[in-house]
Amino acid sequence: MIEPYEQLANAIILQAVKDYRDALKKIKNCPRYEPAKGTIAEVERFFHSDCYRELTSIDGDFLITKLRMEVFGE
Repeated sequence: MIEPYEQLANAIILQAVKDYRDALKKIKNCPRYEPAKGTIAEVERFFHSDCYRELTSIDGDFLITKLRMEVFGE
């Protein structure tokens, strides 16, 4: 059984992934869309933060690369 704090940590990570993916898709369709650029920068800071490392053992750069590959096919 997953502990409540683990459920919360997972929910935080999943929301960041969703926000990042959505922002990447917006940039793909409209490269000059400033709000999406801000979201991307904010989530990337989170993926590199101590807080993120406390929530998960998944490497932030690995996650960024995988999400970019998913959206842009890089």
